[in-house]
Amino acid sequence: MMRLGLLIVLLGLSSQSFAKEVVVEIFKKKYTPAVVTVQAGDTVVWKNIEKRQYHNVWFKQFDSEEPDYFFPDESYQRTFTEQGEFPYECGPHPKMQGKVIVVK
Repeated sequence: MMRLGLLIVLLGLSSQSFAKEVVVEIFKKKYTPAVVTVQAGDTVVWKNIEKRQYHNVWFKQFDSEEPDYFFPDESYQRTFTEQGEFPYECGPHPKMQGKVIVVK
């Protein structure tokens, strides 16, 4: 009976999907990759690998005010829990654009 219980627990663990981290690099005033597709529950991390330039990640559909900047060797992260498409841009450099697509 105990073995059956252990087997059920192990099967349950193996069928769960685990949240992951997806990295978007910021370099030469570009988000790379510009579009990422993630599962609900995943976290996207934007890493500024520029030598001197500051940036931010502005989801205008969520934030009416521009978020704080982050500088070289700094990062910003956001966890996505709902399905959908979420475009963003860099406030100081509006031609820098990207999108997070969240699937279930």
